Amino acid sequence: FRTDVASVTPWLAPIVWEGTFDSTLIDSIYKQQNITIATTVFALGKYTRFLKDFLESAEEHYFVGFRVHYHLFTDQAEEVPNVKLGQERYLTVKKVPSMNRWQDISMSRMEILEKLIENELASEADYIFCLDVDTKFYGRWGVESLGRLVGVIHPWFFNVPRFIFTYERRPESQAYIPAGEGDYYFTGAAFGGSLEDVHHLTKTCREQMNIDIANSIEAIWHEESHLNKYFLYNKPSKLLSPEYLWRDISMSSGQVKIIRLSHVAKNNAEVRPNL
Repeated sequence: FRTDVASVTPWLAPIVWEGTFDSTLIDSIYKQQNITIATTVFALGKYTRFLKDFLESAEEHYFVGFRVHYHLFTDQAEEVPNVKLGQERYLTVKKVPSMNRWQDISMSRMEILEKLIENELASEADYIFCLDVDTKFYGRWGVESLGRLVGVIHPWFFNVPRFIFTYERRPESQAYIPAGEGDYYFTGAAFGGSLEDVHHLTKTCREQMNIDIANSIEAIWHEESHLNKYFLYNKPSKLLSPEYLWRDISMSSGQVKIIRLSHVAKNNAEVRPNL
């Protein structure tokens, strides 16, 4: 039991930290349910270099002992590394067109996820997580993370006052959140939940982004801004602490006792097609 962190939101959704769950107990409960976790990852352009570490570390730490189906979207299928997957772990590679702007890649994900859930996943998975490829697992990410609608608290904003959150503040954007509103600032690099809930999220964000595009406006943090707007009015049923997406393995924090997944240090100017 943790007293140094909030383990529940104002709307009584659990916030998952190390020390707030019993991994043996929760694994045994979910083991009986025969679940499949679909996991999407996008690796376009030079981002294919992150795949090997992502997949190898996921096989070591991510839903170990459960059925996982990775859906990898890439414009360079020939660059996908041959990573040995465990029993009942599958990888499907899907070709997507190259794009010139990383912002477009990031914003097109919502539509691709929406279609994937509609066309393929309904019969094959129970939950879905959408994760950034430029990350690496260092500790357990397991069934304690499952829920109807799951958001991950952004590691830069978990212990700062709300006025510092980088929400979209222009009223003309569909992602607009007025000053004084908002609960948490969520990362766009990791979110998930049931197929039905994530489908509704991706469809809503895609529609809102299309309205913005028609009005020649691009939210400050692209689909992350729209995700935060969605979570404001559709409260997540479970929040994952920044253990589930840390910023850099070498940075420590008193409250983060374990780093489960972390962004890999990289030079944005070198890996992104435009800046």
